[in-house]
Amino acid sequence: MAPTLRFELAKLLSQWRVRIVLIACWVAPGVFVAVVSQQSSLPTDTVFGRWMHATGWAGPLVVLSFCCTWALPLLTALVAGDVFAAEDRLGTWRHLLVSVRSARRIFATKAIAAVSVILVMVLGLAVSAVAGGLLAVGNNPLVGLDGHQIASGEAARLVGAAWLYVAVAALAFAAVGLLGSVAFGRSPMGLLLPAVLAICLQLLQMLPLPVALRMALPSQPFLAWRGLFTTPAQLTPMVVGLIVSLAWTVAATAVAYLLFRRRDFTDLAYDGAGRRVVLAGGVPLVALTAIGTAAVAAGFGAGGGSGVSGRAVEQSIATAYGHLYRLQSQELHRPDVPEAQLRSAATCTKGGATGGSGPGNDWRCVVTWRLPGVASTGSAIYQLDVQADGKFVADGDGPPPVNGYFQVRTPAGDSPNPLWQIDGLIDLLDSPKG
Repeated sequence: MAPTLRFELAKLLSQWRVRIVLIACWVAPGVFVAVVSQQSSLPTDTVFGRWMHATGWAGPLVVLSFCCTWALPLLTALVAGDVFAAEDRLGTWRHLLVSVRSARRIFATKAIAAVSVILVMVLGLAVSAVAGGLLAVGNNPLVGLDGHQIASGEAARLVGAAWLYVAVAALAFAAVGLLGSVAFGRSPMGLLLPAVLAICLQLLQMLPLPVALRMALPSQPFLAWRGLFTTPAQLTPMVVGLIVSLAWTVAATAVAYLLFRRRDFTDLAYDGAGRRVVLAGGVPLVALTAIGTAAVAAGFGAGGGSGVSGRAVEQSIATAYGHLYRLQSQELHRPDVPEAQLRSAATCTKGGATGGSGPGNDWRCVVTWRLPGVASTGSAIYQLDVQADGKFVADGDGPPPVNGYFQVRTPAGDSPNPLWQIDGLIDLLDSPKG
């Protein structure tokens, strides 16, 4: 195994496109984070983007969100999607089989070599982004997705855990790349399969799918890592996503291995498995998704709803408001009031009707709170855009002195009022049926 593995790694790393991508993974994220952190306009539409001015730990999470959307599927396609197809294009299968004398060893070493290179690329993305953020902004506390402040040491551990979790989840797309490389031969479709799958799954994730089906998709872990940055952490979607990713990894790799062992290497005109890939590769993965959907529905009582309920929205916005109110008081040098005394609560409507559910940008919430020694109750209005994946953005709609836009002087420099726009995350599996 060892000599064959070294040989496969040498073949992969000898390709100029792989070398260029490796260098880009270790350099580009750090430069991006350092440059964007110094700009006046931040990527506020990306999770943690609005905090890139305040802490160096926000930048790596912005890069992670981008990688989950585009970079990781493309990296797996570039490496795993071509590791077998390259032999078909060059016509070197017979020479390789004579040298190694074991189809099983060839498959194992090619798979290990591809995964190793992908993990080195992911490590480079993480290290570069962290270095760029810390050098450009500093090791300051991070604000979580429920408004609570995360100390710098805890933020470092959570950022590392998020990148590690996503790296494991990316193995499912690497396995799909191996399957495409084996099944389609020299056809470019094998190279594109992980990227095409990722695009299709992203389009599905934007729809109000039943929560059980959403959790059974292999793209769910690319969103579930955000649950690490709430209190308490939303670990159930992460565990479900990890199980789904590992199941897809095993299934796709097993199908790829069976197709590889059954192919005729003496056929110089071999151009992929053709229609057999639909039955041998597609059907098992679709069946796995159906089984996962049924298991999530039975195990968590998730029915046909989206998981976005009025109760969940009210709890999330009230909790985030309570945490960020304390942050605003600290920045304005006002007396600190614990959440237990603040007693923040929310009443939300969707489309003007109470008891609504489902994603949409027509949510409206009125948040109330009390201050010790003050008889009157404070209130603030927010307009919410709740996405199908549980993330929401709340825009302050008055009163302006509370949640309007104004600059606050902080140790990291001037920053917008923390109550002006609020990022939050709903645990879809913790919500009642839709």
